[in-house]
Amino acid sequence: MQEDAQLLALADQTLWVTALIVGPVLIAALVVGLIVGIIQAATSVNEQTLTFVPKLAITALVFVVLGGTMMALLGDFMREIFAQIAGIAV
Repeated sequence: MQEDAQLLALADQTLWVTALIVGPVLIAALVVGLIVGIIQAATSVNEQTLTFVPKLAITALVFVVLGGTMMALLGDFMREIFAQIAGIAV
């Protein structure tokens, strides 16, 4: 029964770490997509590359700015997972 609780806690923690890592990228791309969509609707310009390039640029910018933090968070999570695996094996 304790293994089930540990597995559920691990799954919960995995989902939170995933949300913390991909959340900023998704939110930034969503905001830029909405802004570009509003501008396209206002100007009646329907070119698909006009939405792709800003999303790509903001995604790259978010990775440059927050990439170190994301990798540190993922590294800490993996160290914790490996420590738990080592504890189970003993």
